[in-house]
Amino acid sequence: MSTSKKTVINNNKKLTSKSKDPVSLILRILVWCAAALTIMILFVIIGYILYKGIPNLSLDLFDLEYNTQNVSLMPALINTVIMTILSITIAVPLGIFSAIYLTEYARRGSRLVKIVRITAETLSGIPSIIYGLFGLLFFVTTLHWGFSMLAGGFTLSIMILPLIMRTTEEALHAVPDSYREGSYGLGAGKMRTVFTIVLPSATPGILAGVILAIGRIVGETAALIYTSGTVADIPDSLLSSGRTLSVHMYALSSEGLFMDKAYATAVVLIILVILLNRISSYTAGKISKS
Repeated sequence: MSTSKKTVINNNKKLTSKSKDPVSLILRILVWCAAALTIMILFVIIGYILYKGIPNLSLDLFDLEYNTQNVSLMPALINTVIMTILSITIAVPLGIFSAIYLTEYARRGSRLVKIVRITAETLSGIPSIIYGLFGLLFFVTTLHWGFSMLAGGFTLSIMILPLIMRTTEEALHAVPDSYREGSYGLGAGKMRTVFTIVLPSATPGILAGVILAIGRIVGETAALIYTSGTVADIPDSLLSSGRTLSVHMYALSSEGLFMDKAYATAVVLIILVILLNRISSYTAGKISKS
């Protein structure tokens, strides 16, 4: 019998023995149970919200004016889109360029890179209400912006900045070094290599981080209550106060008077998150194919 056949037989025996190992079997069962439990909880939550919210959806909820007779969610929906665009506009360029510097320009293993990464990981674990208190003290009080969309946008941009930085770094690290070496071999400089070779190759990974950031923006409540306020109107400017869909839902549920409208708002919020994720995924797929 040849050596290759013996190797294949030995490998098959090892796999069979591992599959019969009770520890491996228990771990496999635990993984499958955890996956099934996660999927079941997700479907239960979404199903409950749809069951309670869909019957309460009506055209009156999409009126432009919010009043005591009609707690319309349309102003909050518009404010959510504005807040998302504002926060992404601030955080995405800063996060991407910071990651490019740390990955492509800074010396690997330097103290600066370590400090920045530790700081980003620490910021990622801070509760959102701490960001809200910081935004209240700095943007609202110190800078005299008041409860405004601008204060909320800057606070959320600080929240999502570590996420965008880390995902962009991982996406840049995933690009093979042969791409860079081939570009340098053809005479391209550092900046041209980064922006024409490396960055387009890392675009799908970068957009994945942006999608996660959008999901956090849309679902954020605690930080916005202390910065953008809870005014249920479409703001006249970025220095005006306004509530997003999550804050609107929280306000309705805390009052306890319009629980049916709160469930309807939750349905719209779920649809908005799914729609934004699909649009971002479609855009990432188009960019990666081009």
